[in-house]
Amino acid sequence: MIHSILKYGEEILHRPAETVLKITKSINKLTDDMIETMYAAQGIGLAAPQIGVPLNIFVVDISSGHNPHDLIIMINPSLMIATGTQSEEEGCLSVPGFNVSLERPAQIKLKGVDRNGRELQFEAKDLLARAFQHEMDHLDGKIFIDRLRGAKRDLIVRRIYKLQRQKKW
Repeated sequence: MIHSILKYGEEILHRPAETVLKITKSINKLTDDMIETMYAAQGIGLAAPQIGVPLNIFVVDISSGHNPHDLIIMINPSLMIATGTQSEEEGCLSVPGFNVSLERPAQIKLKGVDRNGRELQFEAKDLLARAFQHEMDHLDGKIFIDRLRGAKRDLIVRRIYKLQRQKKW
């Protein structure tokens, strides 16, 4: 089932998600829905809070569905190592229409579990590292524009508030 994606300003997007205590049929159904929603929105990642579910789950597919082996489901992920620096343009399904260049670590090591409860570890770089970090931010209650400072952040937030007042957000 395709869910609506929450936009910047929704309370659930701005608070940390909760640990998944047990992987159940409903958790697996949720991950299926997240995958379907991500592909329908033409995204490369989606975190559970973005569809209104405050759980530590994200899905990522940097191939946008073109390579089935690129689909990654992470439950209760944690960042182990982050090194280097990369600066690339980044956008978000919860902040449609806004892209900014954002600096993040270039390489990371991440661990978590899959939908069967098996431990996963990934060493990622470049776009995959960026996608993992972006979704981890969502699980921590942050949106990519929260990483901006000064005039750049203020400009985007003011534009969003204006769109909200005009009922276009």
